[in-house]
Amino acid sequence: MEKTPASNFLEAIISEDLAAGRVQAVVTRFPPEPNGYLHIGHAKSICVNFGLAETFGGRCNLRFDDTNPEKESQEYIDSIQADVRWLGFSWDGEVRFASSYFQQLYDWAVYLVEQGNAYVCDLDAAQAREYRGTLTEPGRDSPFRNRSVAENLGLLARMKAGEFAEGEKVLRAKIDMASPNMNMRDPILYRIRKVPHHQTGDSWVIYPTYDFAHGQEDAIEGITHSICTLEFEDHRPLYDWFIEHLPVPSRPRQYEFGRLNPSYTVTSKRKLKQLVDDGVVDGWDDPRMPTVAGMRRRGYTPAAIRKFCQMIGTTRSDGVVDVAMLEFAIREDLNENAPRAMCVLNPLKVVLTDYPEGRVEELVAARHPTRPELGERVLPFTRELYIDAEDFREEANKKYKRLVLGKRVRLRNAYVIEAVEAVKDAAGTVVEVHARVIADTIGNDPADGIKPKGVIQWVSASSGRQATVRLYDRLFSHESPDKGDRDFMAHINPDSLRVVAGAWIEPALVQASPEQGFQFEREGYFVADRYDHTEQAPVFNRTIGLRDSWGDQGGAGE
Repeated sequence: MEKTPASNFLEAIISEDLAAGRVQAVVTRFPPEPNGYLHIGHAKSICVNFGLAETFGGRCNLRFDDTNPEKESQEYIDSIQADVRWLGFSWDGEVRFASSYFQQLYDWAVYLVEQGNAYVCDLDAAQAREYRGTLTEPGRDSPFRNRSVAENLGLLARMKAGEFAEGEKVLRAKIDMASPNMNMRDPILYRIRKVPHHQTGDSWVIYPTYDFAHGQEDAIEGITHSICTLEFEDHRPLYDWFIEHLPVPSRPRQYEFGRLNPSYTVTSKRKLKQLVDDGVVDGWDDPRMPTVAGMRRRGYTPAAIRKFCQMIGTTRSDGVVDVAMLEFAIREDLNENAPRAMCVLNPLKVVLTDYPEGRVEELVAARHPTRPELGERVLPFTRELYIDAEDFREEANKKYKRLVLGKRVRLRNAYVIEAVEAVKDAAGTVVEVHARVIADTIGNDPADGIKPKGVIQWVSASSGRQATVRLYDRLFSHESPDKGDRDFMAHINPDSLRVVAGAWIEPALVQASPEQGFQFEREGYFVADRYDHTEQAPVFNRTIGLRDSWGDQGGAGE
C-alpha cells in the first residue's frame, strides 16, 4: 500500500508499520462497555478508530466489552450502535461481543494455571488491598500464591460450577507483587458474579476482567492497532504480558492518545448516570447532556462533531479543551447549512391600522441567504402580527435600532412600518402596538427618504402557529465542574433550560421533520425535537445562540 502522509502520531505509526511490512492491512476496533450512553469523549474515540481504518483502507470492528453484567443492558447496546451509525461510520461485519469469547478466555485462563502463571486466591477485597501495597511500597505475596497446579485447576473448575459465593475466591495472574506498576501485582483475571448476562443468560457465574479480556479479544479478531486513551498507558505492560504468555492467534499492539476533556462538561459515566437517576436531566438523551444522543437531540450534526474532533487533533497528551471550540464547529456548520426562519419568543401584537382586514399577502423569502438551491419560503403577511416585546420601546436613544413610537423599522423580508400608538393595560404594560405600513417598501427604501432604524422578525398573528420552544444552555456554570474533589452537582446551571410555551413561528415550520435544524433569525439555531415535535404540537430545541454569550458576558444564558 502506498504510504499515506501522517497528520498525527498514530497515522505515522501505522504508515511505518505498513511500509515495513509489520502489518499487511489495518484492523482497528471501537470497544465500548455497554454500561451507559456514549458521550463526546467516545465520539473522539470513534472518529480516531474508524477514521484510521478509513484513512488506510482497513477495517474497524464494533465490539462490546460486556464483562460486567451488573451494569450493562440491551438499551445501551442499541443506543451505542445508533450513535456510531449516526456519526457516519460503519463497522466491519457483525457486531462483536466479548461474551462471544467467554469459553476461549476461560480455556486460556486454564492454560495460564497449567503453566504456573495463575492461581486461585481466597483473600477478600480488604485483605487484597492490604497485600497489594502502595505506590511507594511493594506488595506482598498472597498466602495462596503457591498452591499447586492441580489444586488451582480444581478450584477454578469449582468456581465455574458455581460452588463458591461471590467474593469468596478470584483467579489471579502470577506476575510480580513488587512491581512498581500496580497493574502487574498479580491482577485479577476472573471474579465470581452470580448475575444473569444480557447475552449469555445464566451460562456463566464467573466473568473475566477487562484487563484479561481486552487484549485477547484483540488477538482473536486480528486487531493490528489497539487504540486506547491515555489512562490505559500503565495497563500496556499487562496487555503485552498476556499476549506473550498465551497461545493467541495474533499479536496486536496497544497505543494510547489523549482523551477529550471539554470544559463546562462532565464525562464520567457514573456521574452522568447520577444526573439521570437524580432527575437533574430528563434521561441520557436530554439535550443538555454531553452524550451523543443528547447532542443529536440538541441539534448538533455529525459533521460538526467530526469537524470538532478533527480540530482538536490526536495527541499523546491529556488536557482540557475549551467547549467553545465545539460550539464554534456547530455554529459554522449550521450557518452554512441551516435554512432561515422566523420565530417570536416573547410575542407583542402589532396592529397595522391602515392595512385591510382579512387581506393575506403571500411574501416570498429565501430559505438561505447564500444557498439558492435550498429554495424559497412563503410568509403570510396580515393586518395583525407578532413581534418580540424586546423589539419595541415607547422611547429610546439612537443606539436602539428597533421599533420606537414615531420611528420606523423594517419587518424582515417585508414592509417598513412606523409605530403610532402603544396600547396599555390597567397596570401600564404595553399589550399592543398600533402602526402604519409605509407603502411600496418591500425591497425598497421609503420614497420620502426617511429610512428605518433596523430590521426585526415577525410572524402573522392569524396565519402563524404557536410552538413550544426549549431554550437550552450549558448544564454546568463552572468550567471544571468535577475537578479534584469538587462536587459537580453544586455547579448545575439553574438556567440550563427555559421553556417558552407560547412562541409564534412561521406556519411552514410545523411541517419540519424531526431533527431538522433552522436558524431562527436573530435568535439562534434550533432543531425540531426528534421525539416530541408534531405538526399539531410543534416543539423546537435551541441548539446554540448566534454568538458566544458566555465569552461576551462571562455568564450563563443567551
